[in-house]
Amino acid sequence: MLRHIKNLLRDKLLVIIAIVISLSVLTLSLIKMPNTGITLVNIDKAYHSFAYFTLTIFWLLSFYKIPKKKYLITLCCIIFGIIIEVLQNVITDYRRGEYLDVLANSIGCLLALFVFSMIFKKKYIN
Repeated sequence: MLRHIKNLLRDKLLVIIAIVISLSVLTLSLIKMPNTGITLVNIDKAYHSFAYFTLTIFWLLSFYKIPKKKYLITLCCIIFGIIIEVLQNVITDYRRGEYLDVLANSIGCLLALFVFSMIFKKKYIN
């Protein structure tokens, strides 16, 4: 009985973490960021890829028991990134959506799918 409860809490914990990461990505994408005065060309693309890698990997881990859903989960994370880039243009005047950001987001999502698939390939062969 305790093992069953432990498994339920672990699975729910991953979902809660994935939701928190999703809300964090949304918030950080729409708030006005302070100007640090340091400019590195396109370093934000690495941040985008890392953020969406983290987002996607936690959503994939949240539903790892349903391996056929991994492509749908990855697609939803990519669409989430596209929607955020559109929202940056529509509801903010201090942020702008960029095609390269969408590309960086998508690369992070696809890299997460690849890593997830390599980790669980022995357990779930599709």
